[in-house]
Amino acid sequence: MNLKATLRHLYLGHDPASERFRYGLMTFDIVTICFFIVSSMLPDARWILLLDAVIGVVLLADFWARYVVATKKSRYFLNLVTLADLLVILTLFAAAFVENLAFLRVLRALRLIRSYHVLRDLRDRFKFFKRNEEIIQSIINLVVFVFVITALVFVFQVHVNPDITTYVDALYFTVTTLTTTGFGDVTLKGSGGRLLAVIIMVFGVALFLRLLQTIFRPAKVRYECPDCGLKRHDPDAVHCKHCGRTIHIETEGE
Repeated sequence: MNLKATLRHLYLGHDPASERFRYGLMTFDIVTICFFIVSSMLPDARWILLLDAVIGVVLLADFWARYVVATKKSRYFLNLVTLADLLVILTLFAAAFVENLAFLRVLRALRLIRSYHVLRDLRDRFKFFKRNEEIIQSIINLVVFVFVITALVFVFQVHVNPDITTYVDALYFTVTTLTTTGFGDVTLKGSGGRLLAVIIMVFGVALFLRLLQTIFRPAKVRYECPDCGLKRHDPDAVHCKHCGRTIHIETEGE
């Protein structure tokens, strides 16, 4: 079996060995996402640089392997997840040549985009994720949104704002602003900072509250009513709330 056939077997096969390999990739994705979030809040250290290099090599190998097994290679580089992974890989290897490591670590928040791909795989394999997909998707959207906004605040303010010297400071400002708490002890400086604050308050707060509403609203199941087309119903619904038709939602029983 040649290398391409072996890679296709591991990435696309359905036997236990292929399943274990892909579970390993999913675990690696989750671990790296958590590491990038935590390391962005930590001071520079030699062990972080070493882990960056190791992760960079693994991501590069995975990036190349996915390209090899891709059926339409031209579209491979047009995928948002692929582009995000490529940028993350570049930041990992650029750490040896760039002094502003904090900025590079903030860019690695793009690795959060991979979480959507991981959720899709988990949904296909586990009933729990399929049953709670909407809530989990909303949580991922919320986490990605908060950390992307935090990254923007950090990048634009770290060198001009004495109140924002670490990623935690930027995260603190972002959360207090999005939750409309607004203690006022940390503010953005300069015209660009004030404009960014306006954007966060106008668009960010509305989206943030919308995501929270999606997470905490009562759970619904997807079932399209044959008469009126209503697609979301209570798990124990017998009749459609919109038109009253008797519906038959499949349940696993208690």
